Amino acid sequence: MILQKMPLKTINFRYIIKAASFCCIFLFGAVNAQEIIPDEAPPLAKKKDSIVNKTRIKADGVAAVVGDFIVLESDLDREIAQLEAQGADLSGITRCELFGSLLEKKLYAHQAIQDSVIVNELYIQSLVDQQIDGIMAQTNGDMQGLLKFYKKDSEQALRDEMYDINKNNYLSQEMQKKVIQDIEVTPEEVRTFFNEIPEDERPIFGTELKVAQIVVIPEVTEEAKQAVIDKLNEFKKDVEENGANFTTKALFYSEDLGSKNNGGLLPAMNRKQPRMVKEFRDVAFNLQEGEISEPFATDFGYHIIYLEKIRGQEYQVRHILLRPELSQEAIQKAKDKIDEVRAKIVDGSISFADAAREFSDEKETKYEGGQLTNPTTQDFNFELTKMDTEMYTQIQDLKDGEISQVIQDEDRVNKIKFKIMTVTDRIDDHKADYARDYLKIKELALQDKQIKAIEKWQKETIKATYIKINGEYRDCEYQSDWLKTQ
Repeated sequence: MILQKMPLKTINFRYIIKAASFCCIFLFGAVNAQEIIPDEAPPLAKKKDSIVNKTRIKADGVAAVVGDFIVLESDLDREIAQLEAQGADLSGITRCELFGSLLEKKLYAHQAIQDSVIVNELYIQSLVDQQIDGIMAQTNGDMQGLLKFYKKDSEQALRDEMYDINKNNYLSQEMQKKVIQDIEVTPEEVRTFFNEIPEDERPIFGTELKVAQIVVIPEVTEEAKQAVIDKLNEFKKDVEENGANFTTKALFYSEDLGSKNNGGLLPAMNRKQPRMVKEFRDVAFNLQEGEISEPFATDFGYHIIYLEKIRGQEYQVRHILLRPELSQEAIQKAKDKIDEVRAKIVDGSISFADAAREFSDEKETKYEGGQLTNPTTQDFNFELTKMDTEMYTQIQDLKDGEISQVIQDEDRVNKIKFKIMTVTDRIDDHKADYARDYLKIKELALQDKQIKAIEKWQKETIKATYIKINGEYRDCEYQSDWLKTQ
């Protein structure tokens, strides 16, 4: 999100939430990226910010100029329509605030170009494809209606505009990351931040629970694994020898719900991506363009990969994912095991934590006695009002120390798994406490430091960039000095 200027104290928490409610959540924005020639050279513009173009456009309708970008009068109305169509809550947010957000994004994008931020072109193109497919799915394939809404005379014209907008949003986001990427807070800075908040203004943290679970996963037979490998080999042979279409195969057969509707197409990959599944990475980067891999396994199942194209360091791949079938015998065996484990815990034969270490199949939690880690805070506490809906429904009626009934569940890796859950601790609503809530306070201190860095960066960059605000938008009260030259 774009971090806005704000006071240090308690309103930090409210303002950050409010800013997130309207920044960067629409499908694609509405700011055109055009260059213009002013009637006169801007007196304060530096050389690197000069406005260069081959085409002169009318000043009418231009709400603002930020470096090499313009914001048209219609852009803000269209962005508001986009936000409202997606259910965003704009109550309490003014047109001036939204306009200021547009200016910020253009400032980031402009500076990203000056700093030669590299654009992942294949990622942008795949994003456009996904957006078009998503909109078409929601509108029953009504491309003409879509073109009419965006006032475009062809699908390619719409794609071109969406590409430019996504590219500029990408530049904006990458520039924001660059500004704050090296910012850290020391324990002393966290302590100072906390101590500077008056006692009666310290935030109230809601009820928090610590939750543990034991998971038993049905075992996949070797026969089931081989059946999937044979099926993937059939797909590979059909494409290579009979000219079948890999995309069509993925569309009909892949079990990866995130990519199958795009014919197995994944976002562009490069060797610097840190969170890629190792097995997938090793196979993909050893293929030649146009080659299909042999079947291979990851935690998600079995895959074949088609390397569609290589552009520099970017690899465009499609894949087909299949997961082995589970036998009824294996499912029943897992169910019997979790029933037995639960019975031992309930009758006191073993503690929940020890049972997790001995019997749980979930590697991420078993060695912590089944304790779940909050992915946001990286501790064991889950704030009740922010808890995942599915988890909340599973534990909402549990008393502390009570063991749930056996729950049948699934995830991206396992079609079926069985689990039992318990609440190991409960902390009621409380005012922020430095020792107990250190990680949350540290995150707030980091956000505050990032905000100050953004403020400093914006102030310096606005001074060095040609900016002109026109019409009614000159009357807005901006938190940044957008009207510096006017």
